Amino acid sequence: MNNNLERELNKVQNDLRSKIKLNNTFSPEEVALVAGVDLAYWTEDNIDYAVCCIQVLDYQTKQVVDKAEYTGIVEFPYISGYLAFRELPFVLKAVDKLEYIPDIYMFDGNGYLHSRHMGIATQASFELGKPTVGVAKTYLKINNVDFTMPENKVGAFKDIVIENEVYGRVLRSRVDVKPIFISCGNWIDLDTATDITMHFVEQESRLPVTTRFADLATHEARRRHQNKLTQKP
Repeated sequence: MNNNLERELNKVQNDLRSKIKLNNTFSPEEVALVAGVDLAYWTEDNIDYAVCCIQVLDYQTKQVVDKAEYTGIVEFPYISGYLAFRELPFVLKAVDKLEYIPDIYMFDGNGYLHSRHMGIATQASFELGKPTVGVAKTYLKINNVDFTMPENKVGAFKDIVIENEVYGRVLRSRVDVKPIFISCGNWIDLDTATDITMHFVEQESRLPVTTRFADLATHEARRRHQNKLTQKP
């Protein structure tokens, strides 16, 4: 990676880092709409493409009330630790297509659980102006610190503590399946992020339906766009 680019990206993230607030700026009882956000990638003729899908769910009924997607060519290179810069343009363009404004965004990925506390969920919050949560399927190891597996009971968790600071949480959303990894994005505390995540977990998956539906939508959108590309004369 170009050293000047690395310094520039570091500066952006470190400037934002000082503005992170890991406390609720909203009343949990008033949450009405929660969005799940995910992206998928593919390559065609040496060109990288991505699609961002957003599914907005009613908090009480858990039904999808709005959805949007945006597909385009990936302009930013893959750089470990700086994925937000690659994904954020797609997220914002998909958000622009929504009819309803979610109260909270849940990302398939990390937030505060990041070497600079600037995973996609956190960095996106500053553009979205809304509380965010990161829900990851796999563990992002930081400073060679492993996580402690929670007991095999629904709702059991262990905090991920690195250098005496809580970065996130390992959450057992269902018994007899792998845990998921919860982290605050911004303007929300970890207990509330956990409660909202568990609220949306159903029997079909260890993932909350918010990010699960977004994940399924990205796979379908990727198949659809790949088919269009391969069917070109």
